[in-house]
Order: sequence, then C-alpha cells, then structure tokens
Amino acid sequence: MQRTSILLFFMINWLIANWIEIIGAIAGFIYIFLEIKGKPSMWPIGLITSIFYILVFFYSGFYAEMGLQFYYVFISIYGWYWWINGAKYKQQKILSISYLNKKTGVVLTIISAFLFVAISFLLINYTDSTVPYWDSFTTSLSITATWMLARKIIEHWYIWILVNFVSIGLYFYKDLYLTSILFAAYFVLSIVGFIEWKKIANSASQ
Repeated sequence: MQRTSILLFFMINWLIANWIEIIGAIAGFIYIFLEIKGKPSMWPIGLITSIFYILVFFYSGFYAEMGLQFYYVFISIYGWYWWINGAKYKQQKILSISYLNKKTGVVLTIISAFLFVAISFLLINYTDSTVPYWDSFTTSLSITATWMLARKIIEHWYIWILVNFVSIGLYFYKDLYLTSILFAAYFVLSIVGFIEWKKIANSASQ
C-alpha cells in the first residue's frame, strides 16, 4: 500500500512538472495521425503543438528547435490555407499529392545545406547549445520537409523518416524521454505515412 502511494506521488509530481511536454506530445500524436490521412485539420493541431514545444525546447536548451517551432506556427497557417485553397489554383476539386521535380529538389538541397551552416554558426557562437550540429541538422531538414508538406509533396516523408530517427537519440540524450518516445512513434508513423500517401497518389492517378 505504501509503495503504491509513493509511486502515485512520484507519478503525479512528474505529470505536474512535465504537463507542457505531455500536452505537446498528445497534440503531436493527433497531428501525425491527421497528416497520414491527409486531413487539412492537421494544421490547427500542428499550430497548438508548436506553441507548446516552443516552451519545451526553450527550457531544454534546444534553441534551434525552439526557433523551428516559430517557423512551424507560420507554416501551419500557410499550409492550412494552401491545402484548402490550393486546389483552386491548380483547377482541382481537392489538392492532390504531387511528386518532387528535379529542379525543386536541387533548390531545396542547396537551401537545406545553407540553413545547416547558418544555424550551426549561430548556435556555436551565440548560444550555450551542447548539440549544435545535430540540432542544426534536424532543424534545417525539418524546415525543408514542412514546406514540402505544405505543398503536399510526397517525398517530404523521406526527410521525416531521417529526422525522426536522429531525433530519437538526440532527445533521449537531453533527458526528454517522453519526446524521445514521441519521435520513435513519429519514425514508425513516417514510414506508414509514406505508404498511405503512395496509395492515395496511385488511386488518384488511376
């Protein structure tokens, strides 16, 4: 009985101490589920997730990731608008999944490399980040992947698979165990998401 009470006490204290991360993680799971299904409602949920993770990453010293969340706030609004209204510009009833063309792929690669170098420089010289290169790596690729998602480009899933895999170890190293578990789920769901989007794209083409 006493052991149960002690365990309950520590659980309650942990929940109170980590409530921001918990809400962010729950919203993140909902977001990725809606993303896999290709639902525009993913964007407002993503907006909520980003707001909570701004605080999580600030307190954890992930400054590039924190800055990324501000970008996510903007891209959530942009993606929400594009997924609802983009079909009109393409003369479609529903915005369809598209594939990355070579020219756009080259441009995005150059932009990602530039972002990595720039973010690494800022973190090394102007912050006390303990993981500047890994933080820069996941941040720069996440910026690229989220823009591709906003434009409904299927190859964004490849980038998420890589970013989520790296993030599992990165957040575990920084003692963000719940977030590490969240990204382990993201890694699996990224693979599921690619398969699901591939089916949707094939069905649409037929």
